[in-house]
Amino acid sequence: MEFLTLLGKTFVLYLVVINVVTFLMFGVDKWKAKRSKWRIREAALLGLAALGGSIGAWLGMKVWHHKTLHKKFKYGIPAIFIIQLILLGYLFLKY
Repeated sequence: MEFLTLLGKTFVLYLVVINVVTFLMFGVDKWKAKRSKWRIREAALLGLAALGGSIGAWLGMKVWHHKTLHKKFKYGIPAIFIIQLILLGYLFLKY
């Protein structure tokens, strides 16, 4: 049982870190966009969301007002989040 507790804490820590990193990446990309600098690829931003950073991506879109009109992000980030919730619910019920 102690292993599951450690696993749960590690998972929560991972989610916090990936969401903070994703949020900051959206901010960095917005900063770069305003200054016509080399940008972060959209696939990288979506990939971070898919790896568990969907909340950070959504918050990054709202706070930085970034990628809000792109359909990939406008609909993709909420879809990724819903899929993650379903998977999390499935895993929670299974274990």
